[in-house]
Amino acid sequence: MSKADNTVVPFRIADAARRIRHVFVRDLMLDGHIGIHAHEQGVRQRLRINLDLSVSDHHPLPADQIEHVVCYQQVVEATTAVVNRGHVNLVETLAEEIAQTILGNNQVITVRVRVEKLDAFANVASVGVEIERTSA
Repeated sequence: MSKADNTVVPFRIADAARRIRHVFVRDLMLDGHIGIHAHEQGVRQRLRINLDLSVSDHHPLPADQIEHVVCYQQVVEATTAVVNRGHVNLVETLAEEIAQTILGNNQVITVRVRVEKLDAFANVASVGVEIERTSA
């Protein structure tokens, strides 16, 4: 993370030699039921979610068709569905659930998930967790 502008600087994932494509989602803003404290129960909190996927690129794209790639719209919709399932105590649990959902696509080799709570502390921009999981 750059101290100057507080943006997430993605790791280099795309790799021509290994035929890996980088699919990403930046700053997905959602409201979710999350937290262990009494004041967090029954209220939605602002979340920022960033996703980095390493995707197998071993097959040439046939005729520019969406069916043959990992669609970031589907990634966003799947992540939103996980957040909307109901209350989760920990950001770690939410990150794990998102990762496992995304890894359900057999083209995804690795997923990195960052979940940030934006309003946890008045004097902190965000708190959260980042995990990386692989399909194997």
